[in-house]
Amino acid sequence: MLTIYNTLTRKKEEFKPLHPGVVNMYVCGPTVYNYIHIGNARSAIAFDTVRRYLEFKGYKVNYVSNFTDVDDKMIKAAAEQGITVPQLAEKYINAFMEDTAAINIEPATLHPRATENITEIIKFVQGLVEKGYAYPKDGDVYYRSRKFNHYGQLSGQSLDDLEVGASEHVSADEVNKKEDPLDSALWKAAKPGEISWDSPWGKGRPGWHIECSVMSTKYLGKTIDIHAGGQDLEFPHHENEIAQSEAETGQKFVRYWMHNGFVTIGKDNEKMSKSLHNFITVHEIIKEVDPQVLRFFMATTQYRRPIQYSQANLTDAQNNLNHIQIAFDNLTYREQDADEGDVQEVTDRLEQFHHQFITAMDDDINVQNGIATVYELVKYANVYAQQDNVSLGAIQAIKKELVELMSIFGVKLEASDNQINDEKIKQLIEERNIARKNKDFARSDEIRDNLKKQGIILEDTPQGTRYKKE
Repeated sequence: MLTIYNTLTRKKEEFKPLHPGVVNMYVCGPTVYNYIHIGNARSAIAFDTVRRYLEFKGYKVNYVSNFTDVDDKMIKAAAEQGITVPQLAEKYINAFMEDTAAINIEPATLHPRATENITEIIKFVQGLVEKGYAYPKDGDVYYRSRKFNHYGQLSGQSLDDLEVGASEHVSADEVNKKEDPLDSALWKAAKPGEISWDSPWGKGRPGWHIECSVMSTKYLGKTIDIHAGGQDLEFPHHENEIAQSEAETGQKFVRYWMHNGFVTIGKDNEKMSKSLHNFITVHEIIKEVDPQVLRFFMATTQYRRPIQYSQANLTDAQNNLNHIQIAFDNLTYREQDADEGDVQEVTDRLEQFHHQFITAMDDDINVQNGIATVYELVKYANVYAQQDNVSLGAIQAIKKELVELMSIFGVKLEASDNQINDEKIKQLIEERNIARKNKDFARSDEIRDNLKKQGIILEDTPQGTRYKKE
């Protein structure tokens, strides 16, 4: 039984989608005014992993993740770069797709943009105004937060305790226009020279919160199964989404709210964010770090827990991933001398590992317990690969299980490229084999050391000498 921790109720609940076999899932995407940093990537990786597990469980997942392609930060960044807001958006949307592809994040079923849904946003805001949940003021339109009875429930705060201006997307001059400091902007009047659209309230553009209410209900329905994002979005963004959506539709907005923990950096474990200017972009880091290592590092921490970004933790991830890859290569090597047929004992053991993995992951997508099962499988694989006689069917079954489980973490397991084309190197390996057979260990060691200098590592096994590129 799959359980998910619901931020709204603050407890784990059995996961039951609205429509059997289908999961409608919305994940808040980036504001595209810069390259994504690894804090943004953490959210994308965490919920891509959730998606992969749901698909592994047999669900059809409709996965929508938006782009905020117009807001104050984008207007400012476009002006600084001397380009239009749409040009800025296109630049960083393309960069997002390239960077997320590098860390093996599956494209969303749909990546809608705020600017593609202006008509629907205006209609949605009009509906809130007609219902008395919103009011126009000097070309802006604001949502009456206190009018919504459950406002503050998601973030677990009373109305009087909520901090005003918690969102970076709210400008200071809005405060004087509002009936109440907690009210949020649904539509913002355009300043001279700003990008804008015609509306019943004059030229302007959408507020930040309204776009996700509109796009999630438009593309996934009035009630969706999962809405996800970083913990920093609980208030005010997701709080406002609930208030806006349920006021307009009269229906429950989201069944399960999921929020990932922060990425911290430095000895003080400071939250990584663009506002604190302590961020590292994925665009830069994957020039130096294997994207698969970054993916593995983040995907194997339970999504609600914080991640400390450090070189030491990246190195640990690299080492753990190497152990898995070596086990996979050991199995591949043994295929060449394996006997035909299967081994029932291996089949039974793989079923146990499979069940153990599912049990771990069904507990609120507990990837840390899930990867622990993979490590146990790796140990088993290594022991089996060292046997004098192995079954081809068993070897291939173990490899298939490793590939399937690792794919849920977004890691591709493939046989390492150990092809050596230099005939002289091959001759040296053969010469060393003869020297070892003749007990000429001095010559054997000399050849081994010379090959190591050339980046060729030799490994003597009961099945013969193996070699690989360092």
